[in-house]
Amino acid sequence: MPVEPPAEAGGGVLTKAAASGTSEGALTGLGGAAGAGAAGAPAEETRGEQRTRSPCTASREPGGPGRAGCGSRRRRPAPSSPPAAAAPSWLRDGAAGLRSADGGGGGMSALRDCKVRRGPGAAAGALGRTARPCGAPDPSGRLQGSAALAKGPPGTRQGSPGPEGVPLPPPPPRSCRTRPGGRFEASPAPPGLFARIGSGPSRVEGGPRREGRCPRARRSRVRIQPFSPELSGLASARCGAWEDAGLSLSTTSNEACKLFDAALTQYVTWTNDHSLGGLEGTFSKLQAADPNFVMGNVIANGLVLIGTGSSVRLDKKLDDAIKNTVSLSHSQPLTEREKLHVSALELFARGQIYRACDTWEQILMTNPTDMLALKFAHDGYFYLGSKDQMRDSIARVYRHWTPDIPLSSYIKGMYAFGLVETNFYDRAEKMAFEALAINSRDAWSVHALAHVNEMKADFKGGLAFMKQTENNWKDSDMLACHNYWHWALYYIEKGDYEAALTIYDTHIAPSLQLSGTMLDAVDNSSMLHRLELEGVQVGDRWEAVNQVTKRHARDHTLIFNDVHFLMASLGAQDQKTSSELLTTLQDLVQTPTEDDQLSLVPSLGLPLLQAFVEFDQGHYDKAVELLYPVRYQVVKIGGSDAQRDIFAQFLVHAALKCKSKANQRLARCLLLERDEIRPNSPLTERLMRKAIALQALG
Repeated sequence: MPVEPPAEAGGGVLTKAAASGTSEGALTGLGGAAGAGAAGAPAEETRGEQRTRSPCTASREPGGPGRAGCGSRRRRPAPSSPPAAAAPSWLRDGAAGLRSADGGGGGMSALRDCKVRRGPGAAAGALGRTARPCGAPDPSGRLQGSAALAKGPPGTRQGSPGPEGVPLPPPPPRSCRTRPGGRFEASPAPPGLFARIGSGPSRVEGGPRREGRCPRARRSRVRIQPFSPELSGLASARCGAWEDAGLSLSTTSNEACKLFDAALTQYVTWTNDHSLGGLEGTFSKLQAADPNFVMGNVIANGLVLIGTGSSVRLDKKLDDAIKNTVSLSHSQPLTEREKLHVSALELFARGQIYRACDTWEQILMTNPTDMLALKFAHDGYFYLGSKDQMRDSIARVYRHWTPDIPLSSYIKGMYAFGLVETNFYDRAEKMAFEALAINSRDAWSVHALAHVNEMKADFKGGLAFMKQTENNWKDSDMLACHNYWHWALYYIEKGDYEAALTIYDTHIAPSLQLSGTMLDAVDNSSMLHRLELEGVQVGDRWEAVNQVTKRHARDHTLIFNDVHFLMASLGAQDQKTSSELLTTLQDLVQTPTEDDQLSLVPSLGLPLLQAFVEFDQGHYDKAVELLYPVRYQVVKIGGSDAQRDIFAQFLVHAALKCKSKANQRLARCLLLERDEIRPNSPLTERLMRKAIALQALG
């Protein structure tokens, strides 16, 4: 499913609190939570050390590293937890959930004061997790690590609490030790992966070694500090930690590294860190810490662009900021990864989203735990409607994101969203529940499950789930409005329009007036238009929406946005804005363009927009004539299946209102198709009754 576009962007820094996008994963406001300090329980004060693995354990296959002279066995990746059949008790209670792999969602700083062997592919965004004494149970009462293997009473699952809720007694505590010679592996692939697929084994950093020899490796020097809720876990992050993770940042300012991490964490978790002033404050501090920090400029300007509320064509400050970032990249030595990030930023700014995604994928080929590249690509594919690519981009790196890597649980939610968009509903549900078992405040995983229920037309399950989990996701301010939108959709499906309007008036409408983000604007327009299709009189609610969207009538960053802006101006009967939007779009495409979205305008964008104009004027046959031939192309404008369903509903309603008997028959055929794909839908049944009534009238 991006950050809301800031009002201004100067000097490469986002200047409005959250950027926005217009969709689930990208047409929307980006977000990212601040960290465990804000959402979860404070970390324990116990400190310790975790054992590192020798590079010799990377492979025990013949010819692999450590064939001779290494006595360790290769570890196998921990198995995934089974899918949850229903929302577990911790969701019903609105609890903070089990301890997250990243210490509650915190960033690079959420590390403890112990020496930690970073697992393969250490990721940017956070460098550690909360330490716990060996053998001690976690806050939920579950035993972890070797303690989980202790024998319990018959029938008791390993690692689970004992009878009557009393945890199984842990074995005597052991001191955690760092194995001498522990060393990072250059390749973050799971142990033994290359041997399994037939490629050469991964090699640790350093020069080549002779077969049968296991050289002494340099000990990691990452120092872990206690988590600080006041600083959202940023107190101990430093540039060296990023370098140790294989994701070097070219700046001499430790403060800039911390703030880069803070911004990335907020983006991924969809939550503004108010202790830092949200994304706006974070970027201001980042600019002050090191104005020449290239990756700082990349993330700041990238989130403005991802928000889709501004473009270099109309915003000179943003255009200058992008050019300044490119200029900075040429004036100082950078890593190849950083250079590619700058290239992707420049491509995205020019509207060449496909090429930008290819560049981010190039980064991920060698740096699979680069969260910024992964999230930018995820959102880019969302804008393109490239559902398979959005899913597969995560699948390619999924095994690299081991549980010890901070923010790794969010990868599950991103993967779940790609799965639901490609109709793997059961797998998506399983993956999202796994993520929520790690961090119940993961609003994006909640969002993925909301999509599962929506696509299954399971409004009862959807209503129950959103109510049970509301306290966990409502503070993710960049996504909360959109999750409330999903909640209201269930009421429309049910036919309870009053309840849907209550959610709209209480949560969705106020959110737009507060944020002004593109995602919130799209949600408002979509909700009111769906209600009107159902025959609900929404009154003057369109006026407030149009006051926000009319300012973007000339943006034309995404066709998806333009259609929703047109809904608002038509609903508010603002003919001037409607005409301005259509005229400027037509003028814009008169000249050849490399912009991926603008290239679709003549064949797809204009027919789609004009269909809504014709419908508004009562020319229903003309609306069907415009939309029906391009219905299978609409996916190219981006958004999710749930968001684009408004166009399917629109076509059915237009066909039902036609005087043409042929178009009325088309409506019945479309409804039969819909009922097969999404069975047991009350909304489909209501429309089918209308179609049958029309048929009976002859």
